Amino acid sequence: MPHADDILVGSRWQPATGEPYAVISPATEQPVAEVTLPSEKDAEAALAAADTVGRASWSRLPVAERVAAVGRFCAAMEGRLDEIGELWASEAGMPVRYSRTLHRFGAVGSWTATLECAADALRDDVRPSPLGETIVRREPAGVVGAVMAFNGPLVTVATKVVPALLAGCPVVVKAAPESQLVLRVVAACAETLPEGALSILCGGADLGRAITADPRVDMVSLTGGRTAALEIVDATKARFARTHLELGGKSPALVLDDAPLDAVLKSLVPGATGGAGQVCALLSRVLVSERRADELVGRLREAWQALRVGDPLDPGTRIGPMLNAAGVARAAGFVGRARVAGGWIEVGGREPDRAGFFYEPTLVTGLDRDADLAQHEVFGPVTVVQTFTDLDDGVRLAGDTSYGLAATVYTTDRDVALDVASRIEAGSVAINTFGPTVTAPFGGRKGSGWGRECGPEGVQEFTELKQIVLGPGV
Repeated sequence: MPHADDILVGSRWQPATGEPYAVISPATEQPVAEVTLPSEKDAEAALAAADTVGRASWSRLPVAERVAAVGRFCAAMEGRLDEIGELWASEAGMPVRYSRTLHRFGAVGSWTATLECAADALRDDVRPSPLGETIVRREPAGVVGAVMAFNGPLVTVATKVVPALLAGCPVVVKAAPESQLVLRVVAACAETLPEGALSILCGGADLGRAITADPRVDMVSLTGGRTAALEIVDATKARFARTHLELGGKSPALVLDDAPLDAVLKSLVPGATGGAGQVCALLSRVLVSERRADELVGRLREAWQALRVGDPLDPGTRIGPMLNAAGVARAAGFVGRARVAGGWIEVGGREPDRAGFFYEPTLVTGLDRDADLAQHEVFGPVTVVQTFTDLDDGVRLAGDTSYGLAATVYTTDRDVALDVASRIEAGSVAINTFGPTVTAPFGGRKGSGWGRECGPEGVQEFTELKQIVLGPGV
């Protein structure tokens, strides 16, 4: 294993040149490791490697060779899933119980499907034209700056970095400073990639700004929040660099009157509380008809009270800590404003008397539709229950935010389910489960971003189309 101060630059290790950084456990508020952060000098080295070596070598490799190389990278990560899960619990507070499911079905499921479809997704298409036979070719979009959040680093590697590499793009990753340990293992798994293909830098916002503003970056792909997205759009607009934005959500779970609650709760509870609420597609709004509201709220109250909060390294823990004190303060602020607005705290609404950045899983009812908690992403363990009068009103309520990332509809009527899914303005709608799936294209509408990840479309997102017209004599 490389030295603690080393970082991966152009698929090769070199010493970081930034400041010392203490990795703090959100569960204990105690340091668990110390590393050296990458500096803007290191970002310059990563961009130079991508722009020169990466463009000249990785981008020109045949697709089959890229698939083989990335396949070895993914196999190495798959062999270290347990270690990655424990490190993620230590540095980001995500329970190992949560990571086992997310990594097996999210990360491994995504890169397995992407490796299988890459060759077909990148194959030339030959078409007739009045000028002669025309080849429609997908070429690498160029150097990609991949900006990643703390709340799913391995899954984001699978849905963003792997497709970009398969498309032939050299990638410079700017990950969250709280992903040091997980991405160090990922970097070790990437050692076998050809020189120039991949750099992994875990640092702060200034490092991200240096990378996204650099003219050598042809495309920026962000998983993060709206503030970062607006900064990236502003930094890239003058050079017309492409942007792909996977942002947050205020996703509804629409419970129709025929839905059996025992079945509903099996996916709704984890879908609304996973990752201590720090999940972009979280089902943070539960919508139920006025006729069934009391029944459902009673069942939700019991389910929320049964959630085990505690040490993320304990396999029995369902809810771990939030990332930091700022996240706890944000969740507490939303709940405080909900109280003032007339909301009723059914469960939770407090910080437990213990070390760590914990906030109780919280269920709120009684708010108006335009309330702060009903409209804005908390990114914490706070769920609001809202009521509707009839199906049309429920569909309107489902779309009554500026977000459009995901949704779930609970019903036993397939025709109604498909009709409602077609009327909800979101990039992903699941029926009787919590989505999205990582084998089909996923992304946001409205304020939840643009572009798609996963499936063949996720590979094609990192390509540019070119036509080659074969005239007479060839």
